[in-house]
Amino acid sequence: MSDVRAIAGRVALVEDDPDLRASTQQLLTLAGFDVVPFVAAQPALLAIDADFDGIVVTDVRMPHMSGIELFRTLRERDPTLPVVLVTGHADVEMAVDALKAGAWDFLSKPFDPDALIAAATRAVAARALALDNRRLRAQAAGGEQAALIGRSPAIVRLREMIPVLADTDIDLLIEGETGTGKELLARLIHRAGRRARHRFVAVACAALPGQAIEDELFVTVGDRGIVGAQRGTLFLDDIDQAPRALQGRLTQVIEDRAIRGHRDAVPVDIRVIATAAEEAQRAPDAIAPALLYRLAAVRLRIPPLRERREDVPLLFAHLVDASAARLRREVPPLTHEARDLLAHHDWPGNVRELAHFADRFVLGLDGSGSMAASDDASRPLPERIAAFEREAILAAIAATGGEIGAAIDRLGIPRKTFYYKVQRLGIDLKTVRGQP
Repeated sequence: MSDVRAIAGRVALVEDDPDLRASTQQLLTLAGFDVVPFVAAQPALLAIDADFDGIVVTDVRMPHMSGIELFRTLRERDPTLPVVLVTGHADVEMAVDALKAGAWDFLSKPFDPDALIAAATRAVAARALALDNRRLRAQAAGGEQAALIGRSPAIVRLREMIPVLADTDIDLLIEGETGTGKELLARLIHRAGRRARHRFVAVACAALPGQAIEDELFVTVGDRGIVGAQRGTLFLDDIDQAPRALQGRLTQVIEDRAIRGHRDAVPVDIRVIATAAEEAQRAPDAIAPALLYRLAAVRLRIPPLRERREDVPLLFAHLVDASAARLRREVPPLTHEARDLLAHHDWPGNVRELAHFADRFVLGLDGSGSMAASDDASRPLPERIAAFEREAILAAIAATGGEIGAAIDRLGIPRKTFYYKVQRLGIDLKTVRGQP
């Protein structure tokens, strides 16, 4: 049977004693860790930065720079990086002080091998979670979570479900129209749970030719196909468009949690998330009943934009900001034409179509982005920003029928900021609220 054991995590091992370094490296390697050995603190500092995707295990007493000094320097770089200290009897008090200062753990020599493995396992899990949270914050700033931005009850509920489902091993079926963000939701669920430190393997079921199914998906060695998702997530995109033969083999894998090879069945520890078109938009037998039964323990539906129109202005504002930053262009003022389109268009392509419109708007290519007008381009930047803010505030008030509280919610800014901008921009709320 093939060895499909996944790496448990990365460990930077800093130890100047060659025998102890070799034995500790062997211990951690056999436990499934990817060990990077260092003979001293200085070379470790050169290799470990704030984005290091692992933990540090270091001896305390070393020449030139001690393990305590190494810990303090690393903590300045990244306070979330776990550092496990290995101490002699005389250094225990020093290690306890370091523990109070934020060290992850310390072990006294001679240490129990199981204690080191347990400490490293806990630290690796904490490190993976910290890095995942950091990536999610960066992605939120960069627009990757755009599809789940909004205040409609359905979108709020989906966001609330992510941490609930993340650490369960229940297989999921995500249904929705094209462009609604089904794969995004699957990736966010994967990243929020304990499987985040392992791979998210995406399979485009509709695009797999017959021979590729055997050659790529159901291999039992290496890191391709299903075995590549070991201890991670297998993402089956457009499962309703998969051939029946493929659906049958996937049903067997999901049921047995194993791939049947020529001689043996190779076990796989995977979490399966599949996507499909809306139930009403696909044929009744598009998904084989046996497969649907196994996938649909939890079914999530992402509504199309036409069912959550209240989210469109907020989504568009987010996408325009992201597009302007990516294209290195100024944000143009919102025009009446663009506002009318946002309010009345059905957006059959959903968030993907809205994102394309945001790009065209920023570039002035759709006829509604007034940035293309020479008179606007000649205006100073503060004036253009003020004009955009004024248009956005007036649009929010109009869209909510003059309800100021609802307009503030739609704009997504604090109440104090709203009234400050209203005063600075010279907006007469009484007059505006009386306008149709």
